[in-house]
Amino acid sequence: MSDAGKNSVTYVVVGEEEQGQRLDNFLIRRCKGVPKSHIYRVLRSGEVRVNKKRCDATCRIQTGDRIRLPPMRLAERPRSAVEDAAKERVRLPIVFEDEALLVIDKPAGIAVHGGSGVSFGVIESLRQQRPQARFLELAHRLDRETSGLLLVGKKRSALNALHDMFREAGQVADKRYLMLVKGRWMNPVQQVKLPLLKYLLESGERRVRVDPEGKPSHTVFRLLGRWQRFSLLEGQLKTGRTHQLRVHLAHLGYPILGDEKYGDFALNKSLQKEGLKRMALHARSMDFPHPLEKHPLHLLAPLPEALLQFIQHLDAVEPRDFSADDPEPMRVRPDLTHHAK
Repeated sequence: MSDAGKNSVTYVVVGEEEQGQRLDNFLIRRCKGVPKSHIYRVLRSGEVRVNKKRCDATCRIQTGDRIRLPPMRLAERPRSAVEDAAKERVRLPIVFEDEALLVIDKPAGIAVHGGSGVSFGVIESLRQQRPQARFLELAHRLDRETSGLLLVGKKRSALNALHDMFREAGQVADKRYLMLVKGRWMNPVQQVKLPLLKYLLESGERRVRVDPEGKPSHTVFRLLGRWQRFSLLEGQLKTGRTHQLRVHLAHLGYPILGDEKYGDFALNKSLQKEGLKRMALHARSMDFPHPLEKHPLHLLAPLPEALLQFIQHLDAVEPRDFSADDPEPMRVRPDLTHHAK
């Protein structure tokens, strides 16, 4: 932000696209390079004022609000380094775009945002590539190792509607993933309802496990293909818990191939010699009403070439003993081809 880091008090006026945002999130977005701990410190101390009044972090700001900002200390890398990193990224394939939202087919291995040792991610790259854009915010997240559909709001009203939609999970949005798993999955359709609990390792890294004290979690798995060693599944999310697909499958004894958190580590290492060098999880399709116009959207991100080639390798070295009809045939994504309907 241009006002952060100045040696005097500054004032900013809330724009239309920032209507309804929490005060802490507004400051984090505006005060690029200011440590979050410092932002929360000045909020608690009352140094940040909204229309001359003290407000806590959860206060919802409104268009036209005048916000007082105290001097803040910057602690970011030189901006040119961030810009150079963003420019090195391959331009992100766009699946769908209009005035309200942008949908990306995210490649595996790219974080959705900077942080936790990652200097930049999808959202930072988008902002560098589209400096004229007034508003670009993630509507949800994908794990760094997962490829596929990622939604970005271009208006605050659309972002809020998408957040509300994802809170309802399977009640509104139909989100489906493809995954290759260890073992021979037998049931054509299987409902999995296992509660999930977040916890931290001693290192501070986040993990999730099945636990009776966890949050209700529901996945529907459908069998699409099966070989001697592995199975191809479609996972339909009925809830949207962190690492839900990965933990449900690992708990059942069918870990996702290439999963470095919950998978079979020895198997993952051996699979690299067979050509699988990523986690075999892909966010393939999403059906939901447009966040503002309400007409139905069907979005598709076809299976990436790396996963398709591994499936072709499996078909070459061991016969399938099950293959289901797939309403969305798997194919390599043509570069920059739109798959929205």
